Amino acid sequence: MAYHRSRGGSCNPCSCLFNCLCTCICQIIFTLLIIIGVVALVLWLVLRPNKVKFYVTDATLTQFDLSTTNNTLYYDLALNMAIRNPNKRVGIYYDSIEARAMYQGQRFASQNLEPFYQGHKNTSTLSPVFKGQSLVLLGDREKSNYNNEKNSGVYEMEVKLYMRIRLKAGWIKTHKIKPKIECDFKVPLEANGRSANFEETRCHLDW
Repeated sequence: MAYHRSRGGSCNPCSCLFNCLCTCICQIIFTLLIIIGVVALVLWLVLRPNKVKFYVTDATLTQFDLSTTNNTLYYDLALNMAIRNPNKRVGIYYDSIEARAMYQGQRFASQNLEPFYQGHKNTSTLSPVFKGQSLVLLGDREKSNYNNEKNSGVYEMEVKLYMRIRLKAGWIKTHKIKPKIECDFKVPLEANGRSANFEETRCHLDW
């Protein structure tokens, strides 16, 4: 009588060890994800963070002339900006700030601003000044828009803030975050020594 040895109960030691390790690693990763999620939820419930708000509160434009012969833009623009941190328990380190002035989608000036720390429920101010000249290549449509705005005495501009920040809650500090702030506003040209009214404009924050 012939007997056949069953292979179903055999196990390759290497294969079993590999399967065991994979199972343990998956369980550890799953557990860590649950812990991180719970910690994040608890921090959010405790801190209740609110989005920081950026405004252009005032703008002064005393020169904005585009030369048709060499495409050089001569400008003198000064801004006052407000950063409002509404959070009760979250402070913000602004480690680097670059302000870029844009017109018709093109950058014509930039300025690096001083880093600072903003405390809880605090409003801080920035005052970038853009003055000088720059080569700006505008298409026919953009030149037409410039001429229309020159006739009206009001220019549509944009200022973008590129930042590296860290959030601070108690002893906890986050890694550096790189938000981008876009501010679209209309600024009238001051002429003949007369000041012009500026309407406060809220900026768009993109994390």
